[in-house]
Order: sequence, then C-alpha cells, then structure tokens
Amino acid sequence: MSTLFVSHGSPTLAIDPGTTGPALAALGARLPRPRAVLVMSPHWMSRQPALATRDPQVAWHDFGGFPEALYHLRYDAPGAPAVAARAIELLRAAGLDAQGSHTRPLDHGAWVPLRYLYPHADVPVTQVSMQPDMRPADALRVGRALAPLADEGVLLMGSGSVTHNLSEFRLRDAGPDPAPAPYVAAFADWLRTAIAARDLDALLDYRRRAPHAQRAHPTDEHLVPLWFAIGAAMGPRASFSAEGLNPAVAHGMLAMDAFLFGPEPPPVAN
Repeated sequence: MSTLFVSHGSPTLAIDPGTTGPALAALGARLPRPRAVLVMSPHWMSRQPALATRDPQVAWHDFGGFPEALYHLRYDAPGAPAVAARAIELLRAAGLDAQGSHTRPLDHGAWVPLRYLYPHADVPVTQVSMQPDMRPADALRVGRALAPLADEGVLLMGSGSVTHNLSEFRLRDAGPDPAPAPYVAAFADWLRTAIAARDLDALLDYRRRAPHAQRAHPTDEHLVPLWFAIGAAMGPRASFSAEGLNPAVAHGMLAMDAFLFGPEPPPVAN
C-alpha cells in the first residue's frame, strides 16, 4: 500500500466537501482496497503511543459550535484490533512503549476524511495517538516503525493540515471563501516543492527554512502527521516517492493539500 497525508480542514468538511471531498473520493476509488486503515491525527494526544483497539468504531463529534447537521453524522466502521496489536508489537520493537485503548472512538481528523475515502464505512479503522511534545523527527520514527504494515495491506494515513492558524480562522467573517492569504500560498508552495524534491532535511527543518512557518503553524501538531506518512512510505529506505493532490485553500487560510507517498523510486537505467 501507498501511504497518505490528508488535510482534514474544518469539521464542516463533512457537510461542505468543496474540492477536497471529490478528490478524496476519487483517490479511494483508485487505490487498492486496504485490509484496514491506521490513522495518526492531532486530535488524539497521549503521554505514550497508544493504539485504538475498539471494535466496532464510532465517530466522535469532538468539536463544538458547528451546524447541527454535523452532530447527526455517523461513521460506524469496523475496528481493527488485530492491526492495532501488530502496530503495538512493531512500536515496542522500535523502543516505543505503546499500549492499547479499548474505548477510544474516531476523532474528526480520522472519520471526516474517511467518509469520502471509504463512504460505506466498510474498511476497518484504528488510530495511533500523537504525543504532546512530538516533533517531525519523532513522527518520522513512528512511521518508519509501522512501515511493515503497508506491506501487510494496511493504509497508513496522517491527517492534519498543510496550514493551520486557528486564530485567523476565528477572525474571519462567515460567508463566501475569501482569497487565500499570501502567506498560505507561499508556505504551501514551499512544502510542495520540498516534497517533490524529496528533500527530507529541509522538510524536517521546516521551521527555519519555510517562509512564514510560524504563522502557518503556530504549533507543530497539525503538520506532524505528514512525517508519519513519509516515514511509513520510507521504512528503512533513504527516500520516498510522492504525488501531490488537491492544492486547494479553504476559508482563505487552510491549505487542503493531500500527498500520496510510496517507497523510493528505482534508479533510472542509463
């Protein structure tokens, strides 16, 4: 399986798909059907790595102040406790003290994009938690540790946002989408270029190298799942391949890109 990073945007993505919903639906239709999906989302934090072993799963409406229709949506996918157990085994082998969680439901970073990728909720799902102090290199390590799951038919997905400054989101008036803020375009363009160049050093050092990094991400957590997806594609290899999808911006400040990652492409024969 390839690995995937998606920008899940606002919870309203679930009822207002924009270009992201159709892009994810088309991607889900062309990918090989996975045995299960394992998601890293910034909306599950725990002190130590944890895997959701709940079965069946349910959608958790972990937000407030949104349209009433959102709170009636469901995503009753099967859980994936066997995949979670295998992930715990792999993380422990990598020196990470992972545990299972029998009660954790799917947060909106997981179930909202999955509603478009697999709308029938018939693919088993589990989640892996983030840690409050997790940095890009930490997520890369977790992704690399879990890379064997991709060879076992599991879609490893990081869910976050290419840009994420909620203080600006809250300041915007309701109404038609405004034009993308210039800093959003500059940061997203830099990220796309670095990913296309497979420049892992620059990506890991994005806070110093990317334009407007502090404004695009006042805190790291919504971009960190990107490195989880990259690490899961790389495994022990030195690089990765990448395909960019859906270079759209929602609400003028949420870049909604998705990226499909694979292992390092083979060298070109002379």
